[in-house]
Amino acid sequence: MKTAALIGLMAWSAIAAHGGDLGTSSDATGAVTIGVSVPVNGAVGYESSSFSVNQSAGSVVVTAVRGGGTRGALSVTYSTVNSTAVAGSNYTAQKGTLSWASGDGAEKKFTVPINTSNVFSGTKEFVVKMEAGPNTLLGAHTTAYVTITGGTATSTGYDRFSDDLPAAGSDGTDAVPSGAGLEDTSHPTHVIGNGTAASCTSAAVVAAVKSGGIITFDCGDAPVTIPMTSTARLFNNGASKTVIDGGGRVTLSGMKQRRILYMNTCDESLAWTTAQCNNQEYPQLTVQNITFSNGNASSGSSASPEGGAIYASGGRLKVVNSRFFNNSGLSTGITAYGGAIFAFQQYQGLPVYVVHSTFGGEPNLSNTCANGGALGSIATSWYIVNSLLTYNHATGSGGNPPASGTPGGGSGGAFYDDGYTFTLTLAGSTVNYNSANEYGAALTFILDNATGGSLNIKDSTIMGNTGGTWYPKYPQISEEDNTPTYVTHSTIVN
Repeated sequence: MKTAALIGLMAWSAIAAHGGDLGTSSDATGAVTIGVSVPVNGAVGYESSSFSVNQSAGSVVVTAVRGGGTRGALSVTYSTVNSTAVAGSNYTAQKGTLSWASGDGAEKKFTVPINTSNVFSGTKEFVVKMEAGPNTLLGAHTTAYVTITGGTATSTGYDRFSDDLPAAGSDGTDAVPSGAGLEDTSHPTHVIGNGTAASCTSAAVVAAVKSGGIITFDCGDAPVTIPMTSTARLFNNGASKTVIDGGGRVTLSGMKQRRILYMNTCDESLAWTTAQCNNQEYPQLTVQNITFSNGNASSGSSASPEGGAIYASGGRLKVVNSRFFNNSGLSTGITAYGGAIFAFQQYQGLPVYVVHSTFGGEPNLSNTCANGGALGSIATSWYIVNSLLTYNHATGSGGNPPASGTPGGGSGGAFYDDGYTFTLTLAGSTVNYNSANEYGAALTFILDNATGGSLNIKDSTIMGNTGGTWYPKYPQISEEDNTPTYVTHSTIVN
């Protein structure tokens, strides 16, 4: 009955135009029957009006069928359209043509890749549409709906976020370095809130961060966003180690008006505590199971217009199972790096750890800055593992040094680092769909000393990043020709 459903009620004029016949007859009662012969070249539609797939499957096959005849050639075009599922975040957009030669009645199929790294709960849906080619009639099911059932994250001990935004982390399973994992927060120094969303305030966050220690939240069971009316500043004479744990429910929002979190061992207003503030072990900051959104370092009178969510100079910074959405730094210039995080002067050159975290994740959640849309630094090492960096943008123009008549910047869609001695390790991570105007659509890694560091990429994917030039070794990565670069078990393609 597939053919009967496919043909449906076609207009007589259309049938006649495509080779069908019209006729009449009457029976003994005088009733007249209008006869319609299906056009011998048939009609095309999807096999069903709905398809379904589990996110973990990685792809879904959509089938089109031809029914009612096979004489003559037919063709249709197909395309995917966003609904609650978004191309690039939940699936990869597809567009193409399906063709049948004369005499060909076989099914035709195309595959839509499903993103397995952006794990979500519940279901999301996108649409596949069909349009007729020359001499082709469409039957039933010219629009079909594809339902994706969210996957289940690998059990890692990380808190799951209780909203519909992109989950933290990629689907990478690389080993997390010793000391880079979650901190124990079972005995907090400060608990923000008393069980209600209203009790979780910006003032409480600012006060807790000022003194430092283990900070957790009790804001109720539902997700809560805390509008930060002031930047939380980590004082150097407070606790040696501070951990901010949002429990998968808390978002700190800069409201597009201010930076969210600031630490700087060389800022006298935060108290100088050693003679070498540029190589100081403490304070050390960990953020985990928390979301930072709408931080803006370019507003106000900030002398450091980068790191819209976090500015971390000195001590140590660690980011675990956290998310960064719509954070920004200054949009142009050669001295602004990192829309979400700027890091500098880490103790003894040790790396910033970024573990199982997400930056961007959907087109409308981009982090942006003149350089390093998501992450930026000067001569600072990073170890980024099992993380997702997508849809971030380096918005400057003119490069560094800036071309004549330009403000400069525009390098490192997702990541920017520049200096004499540092390393970047990217493990089990996904760096896709970022953009830059000048250099390094994905990464800009400028190591001025060929013996002073290396770029290490393993078990990672870098693809679909756009813009920029100067790609001496790999597409989408700008680096010096003599930079030690090691790539294993990874995909780096345009």
